[in-house]
Amino acid sequence: MNLDSFKKLCIANILNGVSDGLRKYSNPSRVALLFAPGSHDPVQIFDPQDLLFGHETVLEEIFVVHEERWRQHIGEQIENQPKGYLIPQENLDLSGLIVFAGASSDFFYQVWFTDHHPDMCSIKPTEKWLEQAACLLAHDYTSGNPPINCSDYVVKNYALQAIADYMVDERNSHLGYDTKIQIPTILNHILSISKTREEGAWARGYLFFTDPVNIDTIDFLTMFQRSERPVISNIKHIRKLLVSVERSNRKLVSDGNYVVGITLAPVPEYAIVADFRGDHGFLSLGTQKVASFCDGNFYSTTRENKLVELEELLLDSQLDIEAAGTLFSVVSGLIHKAGHSHYGSTVVIDMNEAPLVLSGHVLDPPLTLMDPDNYDLAAAFMRIDGAVQITPDAKIRGFGCLLDGQSVTWENMARGARYNSALRFSATTSKVIVVVVSADRPISIIYNGIELNGISRWKPIYQYMPEILTLKQHLHGVQI
Repeated sequence: MNLDSFKKLCIANILNGVSDGLRKYSNPSRVALLFAPGSHDPVQIFDPQDLLFGHETVLEEIFVVHEERWRQHIGEQIENQPKGYLIPQENLDLSGLIVFAGASSDFFYQVWFTDHHPDMCSIKPTEKWLEQAACLLAHDYTSGNPPINCSDYVVKNYALQAIADYMVDERNSHLGYDTKIQIPTILNHILSISKTREEGAWARGYLFFTDPVNIDTIDFLTMFQRSERPVISNIKHIRKLLVSVERSNRKLVSDGNYVVGITLAPVPEYAIVADFRGDHGFLSLGTQKVASFCDGNFYSTTRENKLVELEELLLDSQLDIEAAGTLFSVVSGLIHKAGHSHYGSTVVIDMNEAPLVLSGHVLDPPLTLMDPDNYDLAAAFMRIDGAVQITPDAKIRGFGCLLDGQSVTWENMARGARYNSALRFSATTSKVIVVVVSADRPISIIYNGIELNGISRWKPIYQYMPEILTLKQHLHGVQI
């Protein structure tokens, strides 16, 4: 294998590994790389899934128009630095992307990009993921003989370590380097507890981990005797103890090795918090959510669809901004309530001046959803078979409505009658937005017969790898 092919293989392996890993941690995620191995090498780009499409103007401004300026700036930073020491650089501010940029004396400059999904608890673990990819590329690219696919395997299974890296760095920067908590071990214990049932029930309640030096500052309801404190690695015992704090404001407190006691006090800053909520839960650092967990794995999702497409449709409609915001707030609240309760439902947002007459129960008069009692009633109506009809003035007009329409060729037989009926109805009825909530949590936003949030720009990378181009070649190709 010649040197150029080897270097291309290094880049492709790591990029594919990052993409595969992030696909499991977040959603299908595209990844791209911009790099210059040496201080005088041209800036090159590897973007097999067109992630950087639409950002060409910014890239040209920074790396072509002001090329001399950024090269000089990087050169000054890495001068006399040891080999292998990656210096994080100021990230490019590109909308919709998570970015990590780094420079080192043995690999001049590289920038990694990936999709910023709207429903992420935090982008920080993903940034750590990209940082690890940058470190591995600098090593593999310059060493000349790394084991093939070794780095690919590392970044493909990096979720837990990416979260741990972020937490360690964040705690070190605020608490100092003498912390005694072993964060990767704690994260594994949290996942083990989340998978353990007690009398058939999943874990619920709060468990937080704080440094031993902070234990004396916590106001405890009760503490366990020092000689009898449960060991945190005794997963079955900890799962039993969680019963004492479930569905309450009480919290179990651990020093990283033992469960020390139970408290009602607020969570200390930079404590590691596990919020168990049955079949899933959330991991936080202090009050800031970092990730969710389910089925023994960590995920970036907040488990609440942001409904970006619905918000855009309402803002682009004839409604003024305030009315659109109110309608979005009401509808999204009802949708999330249905999702959390695991029941299927359909909402028809009728944007017509004269509301449609649907086959179902018509309310006389329509009820405003700004009233809390009416809102709760609407949430109850959503549990009944059929659709709920809501008008632009945030009023519920009907429930149990049947949706019909002519068959369309793009129906999805993998989905149920609720989804396909909504698809048919939307395709043949103007000025309606249909939101379908499935019992297993997927949410579909349908307009003019098209599922808007079902469109993905992610595409699989096949065995053939595109060529690595210089940035100038890439920009020239875009402009043609």
